[in-house]
Amino acid sequence: MAGKKLYRIKTISEFHRLRQLPEAEHPLISVINLDQLKSVFVGDDTLLTLDFYWIALRHSSNVKARYGQQVYDFDKGILSFMSPNQVFTVECSNEKELPEKSGWALLIHPDFIWNTPLAKTIKQYEFFDYAVYEALFLSEKEEKKLKGIIENIEQEYRGNIDNFSQSIIISHIETLLNYSERFYNRQFITRKKANHQILESLEKLLTDYFNSDDLISKGLPTAQYVSGKLNVSVSYLSRLLKVLTGQTTQQHIHDKLIEKAKENLSTTELSISEIAYELGFEHSQAFSRLFKSKTNQSPLAFRQSFN
Repeated sequence: MAGKKLYRIKTISEFHRLRQLPEAEHPLISVINLDQLKSVFVGDDTLLTLDFYWIALRHSSNVKARYGQQVYDFDKGILSFMSPNQVFTVECSNEKELPEKSGWALLIHPDFIWNTPLAKTIKQYEFFDYAVYEALFLSEKEEKKLKGIIENIEQEYRGNIDNFSQSIIISHIETLLNYSERFYNRQFITRKKANHQILESLEKLLTDYFNSDDLISKGLPTAQYVSGKLNVSVSYLSRLLKVLTGQTTQQHIHDKLIEKAKENLSTTELSISEIAYELGFEHSQAFSRLFKSKTNQSPLAFRQSFN
């Protein structure tokens, strides 16, 4: 990030002023029309960070997102999420053009949900940690559903604020997040080609890793390592695998480890300690515990079953 300019926007009111929007009607929550945004940040030397949650449905004719080896246009409805303090950039496909965009964005300051159940549960929605290119592609029907919820939120905070306003708005936000969760699950299932390519790449990555000397020199691959190699975020990969296979990234890594361990136990005369070492374990007891938890057998009992 050397040489990059970092702009930190602390409040929703500051965001409105900076992007030349009408004055915020509520200091802690706002719905904005993206076609009203004035693009003041353009260029590769600009980084942005917000101190509030950002949920946006946008259509942008000259902005593209890359997902693995596939490129997707933003001309269809794309829903993206950002949590406070995430650093991001905006890129245009044509450097001389600003993004032609439409849609809406919901800005939620953490103070608005402070000391409510949502303050805790919002951290459980993994899509706030997804990268921009892992955004949610919506159908027209799904867009309409979320648009209705956004309109309800906007009407509530623009009306006469009373003792019920906050709880009603929070209820709408929770509904929005729950629908988003449902739509992400749908996307994981329906985008078969892209998702199966990730599964195939994961299998090859783990096979190559376990057949190399990396286990001895680097130890077991981590979820962070695997996600980085596959060019997806840790949370996105884990959720994708959970939906498609019922297992997390860590469970896939352990399954490949057990597969390799069984191969060594049944086809070599290496001791349990030697096998544990080759599989990246400093102590054979840790290997034995993991093996037994996965197979209901100790490594020795598994080997003896072949005699």
